[in-house]
Amino acid sequence: MLGAIIGDIAGSQFEDYKAPAPQAGFQLFVRNCGYTDDTVTTVAIADAIMNHKSYKESLLYWCRRYPHPFGAYGGRFQDWLDSVNPQPYGSYGNGSAMRVSPVGWLFNDYHSVLDEAKKSAKCSHNSEEGINGAQCVATLIYWLRTCRIRRDQIENAVKKKFGYDIPPLKDINRIGSTGHIDTTCSETVPWAIRCFLESQDFEDAIRIAIMTDGDTDTKANITGAIAEAYYQVPEELAEKAFSYLPKDMLSIVEQFCTIIQDFVV
Repeated sequence: MLGAIIGDIAGSQFEDYKAPAPQAGFQLFVRNCGYTDDTVTTVAIADAIMNHKSYKESLLYWCRRYPHPFGAYGGRFQDWLDSVNPQPYGSYGNGSAMRVSPVGWLFNDYHSVLDEAKKSAKCSHNSEEGINGAQCVATLIYWLRTCRIRRDQIENAVKKKFGYDIPPLKDINRIGSTGHIDTTCSETVPWAIRCFLESQDFEDAIRIAIMTDGDTDTKANITGAIAEAYYQVPEELAEKAFSYLPKDMLSIVEQFCTIIQDFVV
């Protein structure tokens, strides 16, 4: 969850398709960074688990409380939020994968992680691909933080369980420069995994994800979520990212940190 928030905020400065493409050595945190819908929904999922709310209830509460995050909500998700009786709408977009990281930390067996990731997705993103993307990210976090998988086993395990081929980094470089923005789970999740696999440490993972351009905040969110389960997160990066968050979001982050320190491997 912490890695997801850090990646989201660092990547937000390039989220607008009109923004200049990221250049080597860019500053991770600048004045025009901010938390996006990725962070709001991630906080919502954590709150639901820790405070015994339904995923739908928590998503509606937090997203309606913060109706104008940096970069706004996606169009169909905004319609869902505005609905009198929101129902799943079959989305296969990034939303289910970008918000799921708390599931990989707050449940301690494989089948519970799969089940809860599915529940967290299907209140809105109830397509097979939306659910698969959420389950893949949550499971990989669970596997890595509990040392149930080696880094060199990830590509085969992800292919076998979730059907994703992990593309080589050369194929995902400068996605945004072609006018294409990666917006679906089937695109972004494998690419985020590759960014993690190519990294040397947590910050490097975030930087690689952002340098591939495209949907920078979400790719860095998912990459950061995975990297957090493997690397130590630098305290200064966490403190800088959290300086962008309002107090009520920070209270959920603090509750999360208190809980996971009791069982983190």
